[in-house]
Amino acid sequence: MTWVKVCGMTNVEDALAAAEAGADAVGFVFYEKSPRCVTVETARQIASRLPERVDRIGVFVNHKPQTVSDIADQAGLTAVQFHGDEYQSPQEYSVNRSAFFCLPAMEAVSRFRADGAWLKTDDFPNLAGIMLDSGSAENRGGTGKIFAWEEARSFVSALGPAHRVVVAGGLNSSNVALALEVLKPWGVDVVSGVEARPGKKDPEKVRAFVRAVREADRKGS
Repeated sequence: MTWVKVCGMTNVEDALAAAEAGADAVGFVFYEKSPRCVTVETARQIASRLPERVDRIGVFVNHKPQTVSDIADQAGLTAVQFHGDEYQSPQEYSVNRSAFFCLPAMEAVSRFRADGAWLKTDDFPNLAGIMLDSGSAENRGGTGKIFAWEEARSFVSALGPAHRVVVAGGLNSSNVALALEVLKPWGVDVVSGVEARPGKKDPEKVRAFVRAVREADRKGS
C-alpha cells in the first residue's frame, strides 16, 4: 500500500483525525517562516497522543544537524525530513534518525536529464526516502501547486527500484489517484490539500484523501 503522510500538524485533534483516517505518518514543521510552524513542546504533546504505528516526522529547513537531533529526541520523532538545501551537501547532515531528503522536483528532473548520475544517494546519511516537491527557495512547501508529473516520470522510475520516492506538492483527493498512476511512488505527502486554512486540517478532506489513495491502491493491485 502507498505510504500516506499528512503534514503540517499543529494540534492534537487534527493529528488524531489523520491517524483515524488511516494515515501512516504525520509531520511537524519546525521552519520558523511557515504558518504551520510548531514548538518542540507542542510537537511532543501531539506525538505522545498518537498510536504507535503512526510515524512522527519533523520537517526542517537548513537547521544544524545537532539541532535536528536534539529536537527529534525532545519531541519523540521517529524520522526527520530535510526540506531546504540539505540535498546539495547531504553528507553534512548526519542525524540520529532516518531522514527523508526533499528535492525541488523540476530542478532534479532537469539535472537528471543533463547527467543521470548526478544524484549520488550513497552520500545521503540514514536515507529513508527521497521526496519530490514543488516548493522553491522562497516557499519551501505547502504551496498547493503540483509539479509536472509526466516530465518527472522517468526520473521517478529511475529512482524507484532502489529508493522510496515520496511525491508532494498540490496533492488532494481529486488528483492523488492520477499522481499515483503516472509516477507510481512509494508514498505521498499532503498539506494544503486537506486544510480548512493554513495550519488547520479539514477532517473530511483528510478522510477523502486517504480513501482516494486506498481506492487507487486497490485498482492498481
